[in-house]
Formats: sequence, C-alpha cells, structure tokens
Amino acid sequence: MPPRPAGSRPTLSLVAKTAGTSVPTVSKVLRGGTDVSAETRAKVMEAVQAVGYTRRGGSKGESARDETGLSQVLDLVVTHFEGSWANLLIAGVGREASAAGLDVVLTLAEPGGDWVSRVLRRRTAGVIGTLVDPASHQFGALFAAGVPVVLIDPMSAPPPGVASIGVANWEGGRMAAEHLLSLGHRRMGVVAGHARHLFSRARVDGFRGAADTATAGGATVSVAHGGWNRAKAATATHTLLDGDPGITGIFACADSMALGVYDALAARGLRIPEDISVVGFDDLPEAQYITPGLTTVRQPSTELGAAAVKLLLDLSRGEDGGTRSPARMRLATELVLRASTGPAPADAAPPR
Repeated sequence: MPPRPAGSRPTLSLVAKTAGTSVPTVSKVLRGGTDVSAETRAKVMEAVQAVGYTRRGGSKGESARDETGLSQVLDLVVTHFEGSWANLLIAGVGREASAAGLDVVLTLAEPGGDWVSRVLRRRTAGVIGTLVDPASHQFGALFAAGVPVVLIDPMSAPPPGVASIGVANWEGGRMAAEHLLSLGHRRMGVVAGHARHLFSRARVDGFRGAADTATAGGATVSVAHGGWNRAKAATATHTLLDGDPGITGIFACADSMALGVYDALAARGLRIPEDISVVGFDDLPEAQYITPGLTTVRQPSTELGAAAVKLLLDLSRGEDGGTRSPARMRLATELVLRASTGPAPADAAPPR
C-alpha cells in the first residue's frame, strides 16, 4: 500500500493508486455505478478497506429525498430471511420506519454478491445490518461512501466510528447458568453458535463466568458448536453427552438450537427436565409451543429493530453534528421460566 503523510486522511487518490485505477472509477464504485467490471469493483473495495478511506458525508443533492431533506427509503441488510427471530426483528424495523414515513428495502447479503452496489444506487437514508460481518469488503464500501450504518449484533467488532446495537448477551448467558446452578446442576453443557461470532462468545463467556464464580471452580461446563442450526445442534448435543454422560443441564445459545437439543435427548431416551434441563436464548414463539415449554433468555427482538431505526435516523439527520462517539447500545435480557428446567437428578454424579 502506498505510504501517506502521518496524520493525513486517506483520499480518493490514494484509494485509486492502491487499486491501480483512476479517481473517477473509485468514485463511480462508491456511487454504485454499474459500468465497472466485477474485478475492478473488488479491487476498489479492497483498496478502500486497506487505506481506511471514509467520505466525510454525502452531498444532500446526490440523494433522492423528500421535502424534509431525508431519503424515503432505508435498507435492512440481513444474512437470512428465514426463522422467527428474523421475522420479529423485521417487524420492529418496519413498524418504526413506517412511523417515520420511510419504506424498508430488505437486502440479502449473500457471500460474494454485489448487493452493496444496489444499496448505493438507491441513495438510501441508511443501512441497518443485522448479524453481518462489518469487516467485509462490502461494508467497507458503505462506510467509505459515507452511508449511515447501524449494526445489530455484528459478527465481529465494528470499525471505529460505526454505531452498533445489540442485547446483553453476556448477562443472558450468566442468567442461564445461575438458574441451572440454583437447581443444583453442576455438570453442564453449552450448545454454542459459531466460535467466531461475538454474540455467541459473549453468551458462552457469561455462562462460564457465572459457573466459575458461583462454585469456585466446582462446576464443569462443556461446549460444542451447533452453528445456529437445529440439525447441527442435535449433533452437538450428542457430542456433549458422548464426552460427558453425566451432564444434567444444557444451555442452547439460541431457541432454534434448543429444538435440536430436544431432538437429540429424545433420540437418546432422555426426559426433559427429569434427566436433563434445557435453557434456550431468544424467547421465540416456538419456545411456548414445544413440549415441555422452553425456559429461555428473552431478548427483545422487535424492540431491537425499532431502536436500530431510531438510532439510524439520528445519524442520517446528523443531529449530533458528528461530535458524539459512535453509539454502542445494549438492550436488557431477562430469564423466562417454563417447564424445561427442574432440579438436578438426585443421583447426579459430582463434577469430575
């Protein structure tokens, strides 16, 4: 990468030099122009990320705006549409956006796809990205183009200057552990999501931290990864119990994975909660409908979407004048008790 003077801001010229192209081409990519090859677009996005270029803010005249000075559209960028959690979040985003007179465009962030160019061409009021990786080249292009962005529970740490909002994942994991510990469970398992996801690690760390603190190391916690998928969570549960048949309590880091835990326990002829207690995370509608009802950590999914829209509107209006530090908001979680948890079996073996 070409050097730049100490303390100077990266420029379009530096991006162009790094990408081996021209300033007009870089500008065209950051406006979502279509007459740029995929290879050149990828080089520009990589260069933008490499030099850390960020535009100071787009010209209001460049955007399709109404009489209030705001664009009439915001983008909700998601990695998947399926599942109750996504539906709850979309409901919160849609309701708050409608109240503000905005329409919502759902954009699927497919790996390797050029969704970011479509977003840039829409002259959006801003982007809400949920469960996405802010380190990707696509999000680097959004940041560089000066598009207001709010990240909901990003997979990795947001770059400096980017706002994020999420839930109290660590505290939720702690509550799950404390509940199982209060029922006498000392040999426990965790079915986590992906090891690289911040929110999954936070839930696991909160659970482990509570177990270690409450028992002074007198409890064991085994972890297997279920990839946020029911079938993979069932496999992870078998892995946990094959490794430690004495486990009496399992924390699934998502209700969708708790369903897989139920599947695996049923396949092994184990009863819930008589043999093994189960705690989930989310409080999706399914948590009430399965038998037995799932004890879970509720995250306010609909409220999370609504709060993200409010934060995005503040950013797009520039009400802070660029003087405040980027927001790092966290909404509270709470434990919802149902029938899937009970006292540890009287004959449960102590931790090894």
